[in-house]
Amino acid sequence: MAAYAEIVLDQGATFSTVITVTDDSTTLPANIQGYSFQSMIRKSYYTANASANMLCSIVDSANGNVSISLDANTTANIKAGRYVYDVKATNTGGVVTRILEGIITITPQATY
Repeated sequence: MAAYAEIVLDQGATFSTVITVTDDSTTLPANIQGYSFQSMIRKSYYTANASANMLCSIVDSANGNVSISLDANTTANIKAGRYVYDVKATNTGGVVTRILEGIITITPQATY
């Protein structure tokens, strides 16, 4: 089962955070060498198109650290409000696992 986290993101600002992927059977970090990751933000689980694709990159494969981020231009183009997101991992054997999911709240910007 995926971990759950709520995120508050400022519209028009750069967003970046590092998550740690853990082994299913322990709380130890997983070795994610060779894995790929993808993450999308949608208005609802049933919305056909993503509001944004978050950039995912491995920071430290031995310790399971993955960065998820959005640049300021991308966040500026997301309408303020409440969204859903998830992060999926694909291992070297092609098995896809949802590792993180939750709600993202986009707060409106005053400075353009």
